[in-house]
Amino acid sequence: MPDENNPIVLPADVPLAAPPPDHPTDRSSDHQKTSLWNALSWVRDLAFSVLIAVILIVFIYQPVKVEGTSMMPTLTDQERIFINKFTYHFGLGEIQHGDMVVFWFPLDPQKSYIKRVIGVPGDRIRIEAGQVYVNDQPLTEDYVPEEYRDRVSWEPHRVPEGEYFVLGDHRSSSSDSRTWGFVKRDAIYGKAVFVYWPLDKMGRIR
Repeated sequence: MPDENNPIVLPADVPLAAPPPDHPTDRSSDHQKTSLWNALSWVRDLAFSVLIAVILIVFIYQPVKVEGTSMMPTLTDQERIFINKFTYHFGLGEIQHGDMVVFWFPLDPQKSYIKRVIGVPGDRIRIEAGQVYVNDQPLTEDYVPEEYRDRVSWEPHRVPEGEYFVLGDHRSSSSDSRTWGFVKRDAIYGKAVFVYWPLDKMGRIR
């Protein structure tokens, strides 16, 4: 019988100790570290992207603005294009028929011109009433619409070694090799490859 002065004490379940609450200072520190790491990662990625862009622009691609109408309809006045400055160097590519090249103008090396390559070294070029012949074969030029043609003739010439015969696509308004002669290889510094402005004409140059 229980003694009223000495009550029986029965064992009770002892609750597990609750984990100490997170200290607000610890949470704030972790958040700051995460934010700092994210910011550093963003800066790193941005710096890397800028470096790649600089390398591309300085050593490979260069943006230029087209001035004039001599390459219409392929290129129009005030269009923005990229030229590849790397493709003709280090043996990575040869200048070929149909390439659209950028070069220092033979009569004024301070100016840059853009024209299409029609004749490479060794080719025999002649023009009869606007029809171009390369090595006695008539040249098919789908890039020159009828309204852009002219009826100019040019007596036969052999393209010298290390030089090129170039024409504008807009034959009736182009100053080109028919007027001032061949372009030396050393004067050619890029190949037109891509239109980036205006947006509706964005795409590869052919």
